[in-house]
Parts: sequence; C-alpha cells; structure tokens
Amino acid sequence: MINYLNVLNELIDKYKLTNKEKSKFIHLIMPIFTHDEFQRRMNADEFAHHDKLSLGYHIISDAIVTYLFAKKQNLSEKSIDTAITIAMFHDLYEIPWQNSGIIKSHFTNKHGFTHPIEAAINACTWYPKYFNHNADIIIDGIIHHMYPFPVRALDNTPAQLNNMNKFKKLNLNIKNLIVNSSIRFKIGHISLCPSKYIEGRIMSKADKYVSLFSDLKSFHGLKACITGINPHLDSYQRTRKKR
Repeated sequence: MINYLNVLNELIDKYKLTNKEKSKFIHLIMPIFTHDEFQRRMNADEFAHHDKLSLGYHIISDAIVTYLFAKKQNLSEKSIDTAITIAMFHDLYEIPWQNSGIIKSHFTNKHGFTHPIEAAINACTWYPKYFNHNADIIIDGIIHHMYPFPVRALDNTPAQLNNMNKFKKLNLNIKNLIVNSSIRFKIGHISLCPSKYIEGRIMSKADKYVSLFSDLKSFHGLKACITGINPHLDSYQRTRKKR
C-alpha cells in the first residue's frame, strides 16, 4: 500500500489542499481507502478506468474535487463528509469494464447503465457501517452520479448485474433503498433524474469535472466510453485471445 499512499499524496498536492484540508480528507477516507477491495482498484493493470488511469485514482480525484466543491457551497461538516463518502463509493463496480469481453443481452444492461447499482451494492457489502445513518442519501448519490446519463432501473426484467449474488444477501431495507432509487422517474428500463440530495448532486458535478478535464486525454480513452474497447491497454490483447 506504500506506493498507493504516494499516489494519494500526489493527488492531494495536485489539487492544492491546505494542510488542514489534507488532514481532514485523509482522516475521513482512510478507512475506505485501506480496504482490500479499494486497494485492488488502485492497480491500473487490473482496474484501468479512464484510459490507463486506475479506478482508484479516478475515485480519489472525484473525492477531492467533491470536497472542494462542497466547501464552496458552504455545506455543513456533516454534509461535506457525506458527499465525500458518496464520491469514495460511486464507482466501486464489480469487474473492469474496458475490454471485458462480456456481452449483455440488452443495451441498458451494459456497464454505463448498471455500474452505479453495482457500486452501491458493493459499498453496502464492504462498508456496512457507513449505511447505519444517511443510507438513503449515500445510495441515491451513488446510483444517480452519472446524471444526465441514465441508470438501469431495477424493475422486473433481468439487469444482468455482475454482483447480483451480493445484492441478494443485503438486508431488506438496503435492498429497497437501492431499488426505489433506481426506479425514480423510470422511463422504460432506465431512470433519468439527478440525486434527490445536494450531496449527491455536488458529487455528480465533481465526477463530470474530473472525467472531462483531467482523466480523459486520448481518443482511445474517449471512444472506449462508448464501445468498451481500448486497444491501448494490455487487456485488449488478452480479450482477443479469449475470443
């Protein structure tokens, strides 16, 4: 984890957090950051998210920008903490999406539509104590972080989630929060609406800022967001061999 701590500090320096802000931010995210599943997502060879940047790199960038945006909105300390928590959970999807080789039977079951739900399920599974309070705010923020891009509605049709087994093991209250959030403003098999809460909306804004102005800097990276295929990654060759 030593190398990944270096990455964390580099990102904090990149966004010019003050010493006070840095201390608060690190204290808040460390229980999430040090989890084995989060550490896996710091590895760009396993979880390349935007082009060659690791998923963990993207998530931490989002969390820092969320922190800065929330402070500018003069949110309470509690709301700032909640917004950062949403950011740390928002993309904890199950498997790498670039060059996955997975074929879904329906367009709305593809990664772009389903990964927020997978992230909410994984966050609830790996970090259950965070959902003892503000569960609705956190879950709704995760599920609708892609707005204005829609999310898959968990209706009575198969969503083909990669972690459905984890969903089935969640307690009924958490399941209902995930389902109810996913079907707000349902149109067909998708939900198209922003988060109900300002914490989620600020995090969503931070995600767009990081993705468009920091992460995505190559044609292949941008194209992969639509096709799911990035020939600049080693996983592209591995996927071709499987086929």
